Amino acid sequence: ERTRTAERQEEFLASGALGAPGPARTPTGAGQRAVRYAVEQIGKPYEWGAEGPAAYDCSGLTSEAWAAAGTPVPRTSQEQWAELERVPLDRLRPGDLVVYFPEATHVALYLGDGMVVQAPRPGARVKVSPIAANPVLGAVRPDPDGEPLRQYEPPELPEGATEGSDEGYAEAGAPAGPAAAPATSAR
Repeated sequence: ERTRTAERQEEFLASGALGAPGPARTPTGAGQRAVRYAVEQIGKPYEWGAEGPAAYDCSGLTSEAWAAAGTPVPRTSQEQWAELERVPLDRLRPGDLVVYFPEATHVALYLGDGMVVQAPRPGARVKVSPIAANPVLGAVRPDPDGEPLRQYEPPELPEGATEGSDEGYAEAGAPAGPAAAPATSAR
């Protein structure tokens, strides 16, 4: 899996999808707070439908990060994709949400430098992954009218932040199993 992810990331970055190399774009103040919140959750387990503080699913992490930043966003990945303002990948800034798979069934928070923080899938933990670890559908911006910061210092990542599976949960329903929740919408 790691080799395949590295190859996808290399191809994605080489494609120019994130724009030309140059000075990094900075988040808004709210985006910075959302990034810091998400990074503080690294290592916590994935649990379908969870919104913290002990566990998260993918959109539970992104919605709680933005709520902590003072900007509530829709709860599910599909709602985030449908309701938030789309942003071209070459205009991504830290805090934007990267949405995955054709049916918008997975979401992660952009950290910058081609990396995201995500709650990948059942059995995994919140972690940092390459943006291209899963098939990118597009990106949305929770605070399109926010003013980018003049300076930005990314948060320090905890040890082991990139360890574990990068593969996101691609299904529209809850995982099967004894603790599965009713399948109502993507998380």
